[in-house]
Amino acid sequence: MQLLKMDPSFAARYVNDGLSGGEKKRAEVLQMALLQPKIAVMDETDSGLDIDALRTVAESVNAIHTPEMGVLVITHYQRLLNYIKPQFVHVLVNGQIVKSGGGELVEQLEAEGYDPIIREVEQKQAVGAGREG
Repeated sequence: MQLLKMDPSFAARYVNDGLSGGEKKRAEVLQMALLQPKIAVMDETDSGLDIDALRTVAESVNAIHTPEMGVLVITHYQRLLNYIKPQFVHVLVNGQIVKSGGGELVEQLEAEGYDPIIREVEQKQAVGAGREG
């Protein structure tokens, strides 16, 4: 709780009862630290966090991440990845992984957006459909 800068009285509260968005995110990381899962899925963890809370949550994730615990971070925005450096990056389109890479892919997405990747997928689908016909 110290790592997450949480008031110790938090431990006596019901799960997510009366918590702000930032407190809920911190609670998720606290649960990860206590439960130590083999893999943790963090879906849009950056949603609703101000910059200070984002930094605190990210630093906490970095602190509890170990080789024994993988962390899957799902985000639409690069700002979280300023603090949590990804080893692998995957882009999903229509539920399919269409591009994978490392941190450089985050930089490419930030610079170019998703449109070039979506166009590439559509072109490959068009070529594939042409072969079938």
